[in-house]
Amino acid sequence: MMSPAFAKIIASALAGMTLAAAGQGLAQTPIDSDPLDDRSKRRLDNMEKVVRELRSIVYQGRSTGKPIVIQSAETDSVVEILKTHVDDLEQSLKRMTADSEAQLRDLDQARKDLATALNHEAALEARLGALEGKVAAAMAPPPAEQPAAPPAAALPAPAVSPAVTPAAAFAAANKQLLDGDYPHAESAFADFVQRYPTDPRAAEANYHLGQTLTVRTNTADAAGAYLAAIRGYPKTVWAPDAMLQLSRALLTLGDQANACKVLDDLNKRYPMVPPPVQSRAATTRAQAKCVP
Repeated sequence: MMSPAFAKIIASALAGMTLAAAGQGLAQTPIDSDPLDDRSKRRLDNMEKVVRELRSIVYQGRSTGKPIVIQSAETDSVVEILKTHVDDLEQSLKRMTADSEAQLRDLDQARKDLATALNHEAALEARLGALEGKVAAAMAPPPAEQPAAPPAAALPAPAVSPAVTPAAAFAAANKQLLDGDYPHAESAFADFVQRYPTDPRAAEANYHLGQTLTVRTNTADAAGAYLAAIRGYPKTVWAPDAMLQLSRALLTLGDQANACKVLDDLNKRYPMVPPPVQSRAATTRAQAKCVP
């Protein structure tokens, strides 16, 4: 079935073809006028080409019985370009969706890891508190009859020491330790942690106090000093050795279970410990018969 608009196109084309044929007949008749120029010939050839194409389309439509559809080649090209753009956009959207899903999975895993770390931190703090209680109980002296203290007026007044700075007091105590004067070093470090409990050197002073008490075989007090030194797990070079010394003190006091727990915390808190500390920790673990 041919549309009216298309019928008009066919009629115009056929009329043009008729005019072209008539023109050709006239062209064969010799006249005195000038022949067609090249531009007019090209236009005539194009019109004949269009007419032949239209005639072919009409004959094809008649033979098949299907509607005749004329499309512009330029429209097909635009459609193909748009289709390519749509495909590219779909691929980009798929990639962005996959990336977003991966980022969401990573974020969820990070949240889970943070929750696990917080739970582990709380467990370690609770364990450290329990160790403090046990060390305090071990350090408590047994009840005994004590003689009555003399009246306060009879006690001699404490000697007033000259004013010193925390840095000078720590340096003096450390010198006594290096000189091997353990009794005076013990007294000096004990005085330091009592006078300056909030000083940045207080934790290290407790560590050195534990060393002097270990040398003097005061194991219970040494365990308390080491425990005070590692509170908060400071990031210092002496902290791994302080934890090892605490484990050895607990083992000496007969508390094998907590000695092994301290060694486990040592590996978790300070994985990059010096080789000498690693070796002594392995020996202590074997002595305490810790379960791997």
